[in-house]
Amino acid sequence: MKYSQFLEQDNFDFESLLAFAYGNMIEDPPADFDARLPAPPFLMIDRIVSLEKNGSRGKIIAEQDIRLDAWYFQCHFLGDPVQPGCLCVDAVWQLIGFYCVWRGALGAGRALGCDQVAFNGQIRPHNRVARYEIDIVRFQGMKNSGASMVIGDAEVFIDDESIATMKRARAGVFKNITYRDYPKKSANALGGASGK
Repeated sequence: MKYSQFLEQDNFDFESLLAFAYGNMIEDPPADFDARLPAPPFLMIDRIVSLEKNGSRGKIIAEQDIRLDAWYFQCHFLGDPVQPGCLCVDAVWQLIGFYCVWRGALGAGRALGCDQVAFNGQIRPHNRVARYEIDIVRFQGMKNSGASMVIGDAEVFIDDESIATMKRARAGVFKNITYRDYPKKSANALGGASGK
């Protein structure tokens, strides 16, 4: 699809998300378009049902089909399979990072944290669908650095029952941070504190 179409589309199926993860969904990406979703098995969403924007605010609704043979059920825990709660948190970061790019941010995405996470349920192998509903409370582009940031409050449902909330989840999109020549040791080969 064209970049202009990407910016206007309000839902994405699994094939589109997979193409985004592999970097070939957009046929005419602008310069500095380095954004990716994680590829499977770490891609934690199967479809984005809706995306909305309203000034600096917005909303995301996405779903993940629960698979009986999912990789995490095979090791977390033996004899007591449950989806790790941190994967729900990462799904929210994946989604708000995608939202940031959908709003026109250029660069590569990174999770920036959250203020609160609360679990009151779990995802088991025979559940059917996890749903992520995220209210975007702020999207902001920073003109001086070219970076962008998004903040959202999320609720996670399994088969229509609320099981988790995240407050002030944050992700950003930054230029010149990708490590495309992995495993070669190069300028972006080392992590550490930002800005050092």
